[in-house]
Amino acid sequence: MTWMVIRLVLSLAFVGGVLWFAARLAKKRGLGGNGNGLIEVVARQRMGRASTVNVVRIGDVCLVVGATEEQVTLLAEVDPETVEAAVRTKQAPRALTPVHEDDDAGYEPVPRPRVTARTSSGALNGSVFDKKGWGSFMTELREKTVRRS
Repeated sequence: MTWMVIRLVLSLAFVGGVLWFAARLAKKRGLGGNGNGLIEVVARQRMGRASTVNVVRIGDVCLVVGATEEQVTLLAEVDPETVEAAVRTKQAPRALTPVHEDDDAGYEPVPRPRVTARTSSGALNGSVFDKKGWGSFMTELREKTVRRS
């Protein structure tokens, strides 16, 4: 009976050691953790079963990208300071302020900072990631596919 308990403890110690070694090996090879910090996903929002909108920071540039199972599309380039302000307000607990100080029944949410898209920078200008090029293409496509009565 005691031999079975000793064997069980030794087996669990061996499995724990293998897991610890595998975690260290994965960390050395860059498979886990936060990576090198150059590319960071600031925010992610699911839009459907297989689509998301992500805010990605690459160095000092913030990009809003849409991702599906088949492709990733650049939606906008956003001001990094605005993204930081939005992330700070999102992390803070949402405070509700009364509409009227006398009336405690009606509450309205604290206003959120507005995120405005910038035009494409020189690095993206003229490439497939250029917002202006895709924007005009999508506008033309919408005009051709709108049902008119």
